[in-house]
Amino acid sequence: MRNFLKASILGAAILSLSGCGFLSVKDDLDPKAMDIYMEMYDKFVESGGDLGAATVWHMEVDEGLTPDDIKMSIESASVGSGLASVGEMPLSKQLELETGEEQRYLMIYQYCSPQIARQAVDFSPYFSAYLPCRIAVVEDREGRYHLYGLNMDMFVHGGKEMPPEFKKGAVHVRDTIYKMMEAGASGGF
Repeated sequence: MRNFLKASILGAAILSLSGCGFLSVKDDLDPKAMDIYMEMYDKFVESGGDLGAATVWHMEVDEGLTPDDIKMSIESASVGSGLASVGEMPLSKQLELETGEEQRYLMIYQYCSPQIARQAVDFSPYFSAYLPCRIAVVEDREGRYHLYGLNMDMFVHGGKEMPPEFKKGAVHVRDTIYKMMEAGASGGF
């Protein structure tokens, strides 16, 4: 029943959007685009309408790992990938300086491949808003750590079909960021 309902909603959306131009672009979309958006819709509904939950990867960090372990694992997984560390944002430390109060851990790691970034922006200047790729380390109220990063399946498959060379690079960035998150969450090297 749920799949029927989703298909009905999607069908109604497509029909209603046809006058808005959807049908004029659908043939130019990546073959996986509709699957990506259906998955996002499912996550959106399951989360009670949380857009972040629908568009972001989340991994809980194995118990016992420290922020230093997470950082070392993320850095190790990036070696040889062509993605360079381009910055860190120690937000919890900044908040401690501003408030004088201890804060739960909040760190953002930033990575980028300048060559693939250039291809992305040449393909669509809107992609510049997604640069650089980020992995957030967030400590919850119970002291557990979580990793969050943009669901890059949207980037690779969510819109118009990319030229083959750019798509190859985009898939590489997607796969590398995911592997970095898996390493950070498990303490792998």
